[in-house]
Amino acid sequence: MTILARLGGVALGLVCMIGTAQAVEADFARAVTATEQFATVYGKALPPIGYVEMCAREPKECQALGARKTRLALTPERWNLVYQVNAFVNGKIAPVSDDELYGKPEYWTFPTDAGDCEDYLLLKKRYLEGLGFPSAALLITVVLDEKMQGHAVLTVTTDKGDFVLDNRRNDVMRWNDTGYTFLKRQSAEDPRQWVSLTKKAPAHNGTVSAGSAK
Repeated sequence: MTILARLGGVALGLVCMIGTAQAVEADFARAVTATEQFATVYGKALPPIGYVEMCAREPKECQALGARKTRLALTPERWNLVYQVNAFVNGKIAPVSDDELYGKPEYWTFPTDAGDCEDYLLLKKRYLEGLGFPSAALLITVVLDEKMQGHAVLTVTTDKGDFVLDNRRNDVMRWNDTGYTFLKRQSAEDPRQWVSLTKKAPAHNGTVSAGSAK
């Protein structure tokens, strides 16, 4: 069954958004043959304020489901679905800052046609959950980009490593190949709790919207 059928028509045209099947298979081969790499968790961290405010507005999106830490078995089919969802959402949503859309520096929500980095990842997370991916393997993650600006991506934790879905690229990359500095992400056990991915408490305050629509 195609991803289009499995999403009940939501992802219309999604298959056309990616490259050839051969290219996706080649990416999967590189992923599974590389040395396994996982981000290290160093302790607890504070969640971004935009996430806290979203949970207050939409508590059902932040419910703890009693999940355990999950490393998804990375099969070729799952890799293909992850790749397709990343490329589809990147093509579907136009990059626009929260200031332009909502008149505030940070506002997390599910986008319809425009949004910034955290909006992209929320939609990707929803699509992947709809395709049967466990929420505990789909973790909202805050990073610093190459310009040391706040940015947000979706981490998929697998038995082959931690992979990143990014609105800035259609390629699905291992976390330590992105060039980003990883600060914190959701806990797999409870999405309302966050964990640190750095030994030292970051000076950055966790705001991810500024300069990160693209």
